[in-house]
Amino acid sequence: MKLAVAAQADLTEEVAEWIEAFDQIVVDEGPEQAAELLGALRQRAREAGINTPSEIRTPYLNTIPKHDELPYPGDRQMERRVESLIRWNAMAMVHGQNKKDAGIGGHISTYSSLATLLEVGFNHFFHAKYGDQPGAFIYFQGHASPGVYARAYLEGRFDDDRMANFRHELRDTPGLSSYPHPWLMPDFWRFPTVSMGIGPLNAIYQARFMRYLENRNLIEKTPRKVWAFVGDGETDEVDTLGAISVASREKLDNLIFVVNCNLQRLDGPVRGNKRIIDELEGIFRGAGWNVIKVIWGSDWDALFERDHKGLLLKRMEECVDGDFQAFKAKGGAYLRKEFFGKYPELLELVSEMTDEQLARLHRGGHDPLKIYNAYKRATEHRGGPTVILAKTVKGYGLGSTEARNASHQEKKLTDDSVAAFVKRFDIPVPEEAAKHGKPFRPAQDAPEIQYMQERRKALGGYLPQREVPKLRFKAPELDYFGEWTAGSKGRAVSTTMGFVSILRHLLKDPEIGKLIVPIVPDEGRTFGLESAIRQVGIYASEGQKYKPHDVDMLLYYREEQDGQILEEGITEAGSMASFTAAGTSYSNYRVPTIPFYMYYSMFGFQRVGDMIWAFADSRGKGFLMGGTAGRTTMLGEGLQHQDGHSHVLASTVPTCVSYDPAYVYELAVILQDGIRRMYQENESVFYYITMYNEDYAMPEMPEAVREGIVRGIYKFKSAAKGKADAQLFGSGPILNEAVRAQQILAEKYGVQADVWSVTSYNELRRDALAIERWNRLHPAEAEKTPYVVTALKGTKGPIIAASDYMKSIPDQLSPWLANRLVTLGTDGFGRSDNREHLRSHFEVNAESIVVATLSKLSRDGKFDAKRAQKASQELGLDTEKVDPAKA
Repeated sequence: MKLAVAAQADLTEEVAEWIEAFDQIVVDEGPEQAAELLGALRQRAREAGINTPSEIRTPYLNTIPKHDELPYPGDRQMERRVESLIRWNAMAMVHGQNKKDAGIGGHISTYSSLATLLEVGFNHFFHAKYGDQPGAFIYFQGHASPGVYARAYLEGRFDDDRMANFRHELRDTPGLSSYPHPWLMPDFWRFPTVSMGIGPLNAIYQARFMRYLENRNLIEKTPRKVWAFVGDGETDEVDTLGAISVASREKLDNLIFVVNCNLQRLDGPVRGNKRIIDELEGIFRGAGWNVIKVIWGSDWDALFERDHKGLLLKRMEECVDGDFQAFKAKGGAYLRKEFFGKYPELLELVSEMTDEQLARLHRGGHDPLKIYNAYKRATEHRGGPTVILAKTVKGYGLGSTEARNASHQEKKLTDDSVAAFVKRFDIPVPEEAAKHGKPFRPAQDAPEIQYMQERRKALGGYLPQREVPKLRFKAPELDYFGEWTAGSKGRAVSTTMGFVSILRHLLKDPEIGKLIVPIVPDEGRTFGLESAIRQVGIYASEGQKYKPHDVDMLLYYREEQDGQILEEGITEAGSMASFTAAGTSYSNYRVPTIPFYMYYSMFGFQRVGDMIWAFADSRGKGFLMGGTAGRTTMLGEGLQHQDGHSHVLASTVPTCVSYDPAYVYELAVILQDGIRRMYQENESVFYYITMYNEDYAMPEMPEAVREGIVRGIYKFKSAAKGKADAQLFGSGPILNEAVRAQQILAEKYGVQADVWSVTSYNELRRDALAIERWNRLHPAEAEKTPYVVTALKGTKGPIIAASDYMKSIPDQLSPWLANRLVTLGTDGFGRSDNREHLRSHFEVNAESIVVATLSKLSRDGKFDAKRAQKASQELGLDTEKVDPAKA
């Protein structure tokens, strides 16, 4: 035991000598050489088999020491006055609206914590453009939108009426949306961010897509950055942190995250018993990001300089975030007693400071100098992304609300709190406006207004701002797709293979080929993309640094720095983020890229529905291609893979145009019309098209069916003899079952039926609803007729609608088809089996269609009931089996 103690004493002395030597290297050679030495020592330790602790967390201090700070380039006093005016108008807008319209909502406290972080950016970093190229892309923290509106108001972009209509979007004059919504404010917001997590995720893939466009020479390389302002509580969302390794792997030094660490989420502390900044530093540093911490403001610098024993840092690292919130919420006296009071030396350190001065000690996220230096370091960093962890106070300056758990819910202030707010920030607002909490904008020649206008002019203009340039785009005509409208000449192919063939043709096109962006989440071979991979290559930011094992094969795995296919790996969320970046490129980059995102249809709307909704909000364009579709066509895979409801979910998105084509010629017509509508006619819609993996002969496109394909329905095959007694609807591969049912009905039961291809129940319903509304609002004018009613005019008998999707899809048309409609569908969980047994189980095969037709005819008195009952036995249907919807 004595020997061990002696050895420890010797080691302590040796450690002191090493530290002294290291300190000398720092002084003589500088920090970079010192870091290099440490790296060499760690490497040597690993070679010697010594496990060294991972250094993913640094002391609870600012990353940039005071002696490395650069002077602030702006007029600090003027910028404070501008920021104070913005703070006032943001607060007044929410406060005033809730006084006159109780419960309308809005948020004050988030912007209060974020204001300085945004203002330093607006004044010095957020470029609106670089020459004729777009500038910075900013993903704003959604709950801080009142502050962004308040700045635009001071800039003269909004008038008083617009401000008065915050969250009043249905009044006589234009309003302001609750959060960033491009759909609602298409000339202002670029990116929707209020569904927590999708903003950071989309920002990562936006930065990656920017590099993709640059490496493919579709846009010029500029110093533009993607900035994402993220709440610390938002990092609990899987989407926020789930893709951060993509940014470091792709070396996205055009990406900057600013995490607003106000330590609070909606209900209470983000990490009451820990420190969220420590946690996030470890996560980001471990993922390879450049981490810059901005924890303490400049008024702490003097305290650190006078603390020669390191007690101040020690005390900080003894505290958790719950403590730090209490220190802010309870004032200077509490801070003196509970924080500094633990050690007499710390009490002495602040003995000459008043309680009010202690209460005003700034966190780093409220200090322009600290923020400026962090932003400058971030924008100059090369080789990877940067995250800035800025410590702030939620509800900063809002009196009794500051740093308290309920601050997020604060919508309006008391008169005393308003007065205190004005005094706290020395806001130059007239007494009358202050008294009534009204927005205030100085005259345009006021020094504050002139300063902020000059700063924005120097940075290229206003932000946020969304523009849609007029594009000269000509969609290919239908004859361009002649190879696919001509049919397969008896050869059995799937609609998926037909699509891949069309895609390859589009990629070769001299006009639009370069604009096609194929996106796939590691299922390219499933969809038959090997030939496309060989044709245009997979995008890899560093090219292909290895020799693929199949390089001697024609269709080898080819990666290129200017590759065109985005092979995202197993991530539907990441793939959807790339689809979002590509689908909004027409506005963001003035490059109308046409994304085709191919994926298992089951893992689309069901898995990333929130992102699809945001994509629609973004006015995104492109094609979602739901492969391996259908609950019975996707054989073998079973319950988790078999999709029978994606079209139900697609129907909920207002701008989603969805189709379920049976044949390749239908697919060709839909693709041509989609490109025309989205890119030539500039409609703000996107397409969802299901593709199947069942092979069968593709017929030639009949005459005069183009309109019906696009509108949603056309007669595919008339009854063999005379007028039909029934109408059979089919979609996707189930159309073939309807054709087979037509034959059985005629040959076995003497019933004639027409067969209809229904390419889109959703589009038929939307058309019918629009017509119904018009008729309701115009009772004095002649009634209009929905397309589905017009198409079926003159037909008789029951309508039996079968698809590989839930019955609720055809049921949408019930109001316009009276009591004629009988639906067959795939309600219930899938099973692992082949198509024959699956279609029999879900009762969508030809035999089930026949029995449904005869049953309905018998109920209508058009067919013998006993014979109809017997048909079930003849065709092998078990009338007493469990309902597949419950099985």
